[in-house]
Amino acid sequence: MSLPIESLKSYFPIFTHRPELVYLDSAATSQKPSSVVQSITNFYEKENANVHRGLYELSSKATQRYEDVRNKVGSLIGANSTNIAFTKGTTESINIVAQCYLKKNLKAGDKVLISAMEHHANLIPWQQVCKQTGASLEIIPVNDQGELVLDGLKSLLAERTKLVAITHISNVLGTINPVEEIISAAHKINIPVLIDGAQSVGHMPVDVKKMDVDFLVFSSHKMFGPFGTGILYCKEEFTQQLDPFNYGGGSIKNVQFAETEFLDFPHNLEAGTTNIAGIIGLGTAIDFIQQLDLVETFNHERKLSAYFKERASTLAQIQFVGEPKNFNGIVSFLVKNIHPHDVA
Repeated sequence: MSLPIESLKSYFPIFTHRPELVYLDSAATSQKPSSVVQSITNFYEKENANVHRGLYELSSKATQRYEDVRNKVGSLIGANSTNIAFTKGTTESINIVAQCYLKKNLKAGDKVLISAMEHHANLIPWQQVCKQTGASLEIIPVNDQGELVLDGLKSLLAERTKLVAITHISNVLGTINPVEEIISAAHKINIPVLIDGAQSVGHMPVDVKKMDVDFLVFSSHKMFGPFGTGILYCKEEFTQQLDPFNYGGGSIKNVQFAETEFLDFPHNLEAGTTNIAGIIGLGTAIDFIQQLDLVETFNHERKLSAYFKERASTLAQIQFVGEPKNFNGIVSFLVKNIHPHDVA
């Protein structure tokens, strides 16, 4: 049985402490339900130990809880747990793909394809890896409605295109991009695709196998979980092609002074002590999400956006930025003759 949308506010303690709060910034970070806050507190108060490091009871239990979260993430997005790596967030996940997979496969004249609506995290890593290798960054344009212009997609998907990286939902325009169509077109000429799911996972059903996506990245803190925790999903055929991002303990199978043998994905990407409490909090956030009907949640967000647009459009000084046909709960607008900082 899913939680009723009308009562969801009561699960978030910030509204008890700040009953006057009207929070409209969930695209930047979501508030946290009490169960997530409590799970992090409980870990530090009652269960604190490092993972994959000790054989004593506390460490063994912490390791089990940590790995249970990997299973929960897999269940949420329709993936095997062995294809899920923990990172610091969407930004680090994208940088890992850029530096640890793509860089060694790029050379001068190659191309990386992104869109004009990408967040900095899905722009700058590709821009920099292109500079490092002599490759070029190609851009899918966006029309006045805030939708991708895909008419020329086939010409952009050239033989020398080595990766496509596209946001699932724009963090500025709310546009829901036709990612399955883009992935299918790219796969016809064997181009891998990364999808930035920071605004979609936890807000709508996402199934990596149905999408047939090669890399999916997202962040805990945009889906009711804590900061400093993210996910990199990697399709099986690419797991052995991702080199370690950081080097250190926890990612090693065998070490000698002359040579080191690393563990397989995902553990080769989890060197050092990860944000264990944050990952446990992410697991609790997923428990919360799975008590929701994500189709109902998605439709509710759309209704709120439509209601806002309907009422705001009656004000002559309001100008919307993009009006995509397929959108989720994000709306951008200008107030004529007033700087956005002053509006805020």
